[in-house]
Amino acid sequence: MKRLLARTPAAFASLFLCGCVATAPRDDAAVERWLSERLPATFQWAATPDARGAIDARVAELTRTPLTPTTAFSVAQLASPEITHHYAQLGIAWADVIESSRLENPGLSLSTQKGGGIRRVTTGITAAIGDLLLLPSRRQWAQGEYERAQQTIASALLNLAADIEDAWYSAAAAEQVAQLREAVAKAAGLGAELASRHRQAGTFSALESSLAQAEAASARIAATTARAEATRRRFTLNAKLGLTGTAAHQWKFALPLGLPVAAEDPPDALLALATDSRLDLAAARREVALLADALRLAKRWRLLGSVEIGVEQERETGSARMTGPTLSLALPLFHQGQAAIARADAQLLLAQAGLATLERQIDNDVRQGIEQVAAIRGIVEEYRKTLLPEREAIVQRQGERQNYMLVSTFELLLAKQQEFDAYQGYIESVRDYWQARTALARAVGTQLPSAAEAAAPMIDIDTIVTPPQPEGGHHHGHGSTPAATPKHEDAVKKSAQPEQSPEHHHHHDHAPAPETTP
Repeated sequence: MKRLLARTPAAFASLFLCGCVATAPRDDAAVERWLSERLPATFQWAATPDARGAIDARVAELTRTPLTPTTAFSVAQLASPEITHHYAQLGIAWADVIESSRLENPGLSLSTQKGGGIRRVTTGITAAIGDLLLLPSRRQWAQGEYERAQQTIASALLNLAADIEDAWYSAAAAEQVAQLREAVAKAAGLGAELASRHRQAGTFSALESSLAQAEAASARIAATTARAEATRRRFTLNAKLGLTGTAAHQWKFALPLGLPVAAEDPPDALLALATDSRLDLAAARREVALLADALRLAKRWRLLGSVEIGVEQERETGSARMTGPTLSLALPLFHQGQAAIARADAQLLLAQAGLATLERQIDNDVRQGIEQVAAIRGIVEEYRKTLLPEREAIVQRQGERQNYMLVSTFELLLAKQQEFDAYQGYIESVRDYWQARTALARAVGTQLPSAAEAAAPMIDIDTIVTPPQPEGGHHHGHGSTPAATPKHEDAVKKSAQPEQSPEHHHHHDHAPAPETTP
């Protein structure tokens, strides 16, 4: 075989050398760089299974402090199998780069013929020269496809971060509602116990006692329902984080939720930012460019069919050994690459249509997200500035009137129920606001510029269920109830306190001027 290769023509030798060119090492740094630019914290995937102990220790460290949406995604980078899934897809794309950078292995042929006392042995080796001609273009295509795959997978990871943020707000609000309902149930239980004592002492009627007992039962049902919903949403978030077992139960939320930002981002700025930031849009543009190059190459090499060069050696018994080059090529008689050109042209049209569709979808998503954030922000402000203060005032006035037996216990309990329902609606509207901003950031393709503002908490559960101090006046003992009533002014003071831990809220949990806080 060595003597055979020594006689191989120079073209065959160069073909062999080109097929042995090493591929550049795989580099996934671009994915982490793009994500770090678009997320509030540096992205770094822990890919080494042998470091499981260190990963578990880091997860335990992160979950020892209350989780924000940002730290929740940091946990997912360590524990979520979905991130491993995306990186595995990137490995498949890299395998395509390696395959496209190599020539097809040469073929070896051997034949022997025997007859009339003569034996003929023929050996040959061939390689496709067409691959050599197309190798630079194939390598360029494969590298472009790999970069497109990096952009696509980075976009998928950004969507995963948005999913986790959305699930965090859903679960955190459910937890805050559950805490509210549990506190209300506790207060209602104390009220029912006191009403029972008053009934035994003869200062409460049977109707008033029954109303208190029914209110306590309703409050317990509401608390159980809210806790079940909070547990369900927590498990949903745990699944996205990749947490199971003890790690899934021990961590806590950073509560309460944050107030809306002082001012939303200008629509034109967000539309322009989306054009520059969406990685799936960049991937779609790259696909169009790659398919345009593929169409150009299909037209250039339309007449190139199968072309093989090689060397063949023949030897007969008692005769000299004969060696020489061989050439085999397909004659373009019946087709001249029309199918390849038509396919490349159709693929380019499909990619261009997909790009145009994506551009329009992004524009619509951003505009819709802006409108959604504005609408929910208005709802939050209506709760804060009008509904909550008025509900608090109604409860306070009804309590005073009930103390003088001007209204029934039922009317006071109804006012309290409506007040706590308003607070639950407020919590859920704040949740909807942050989820709408998460959806808007997803549409833009990066964190919103206004996310850089400082965080401030909304009203907490203790403030909601703390009874107000008497404002003077005479309180009649008959008919009074211990159910807690918050004061809007107390909530203002509590939310305005500056000593909040910086890790207590997500980077998006920003507030307007404290004096407007309920």
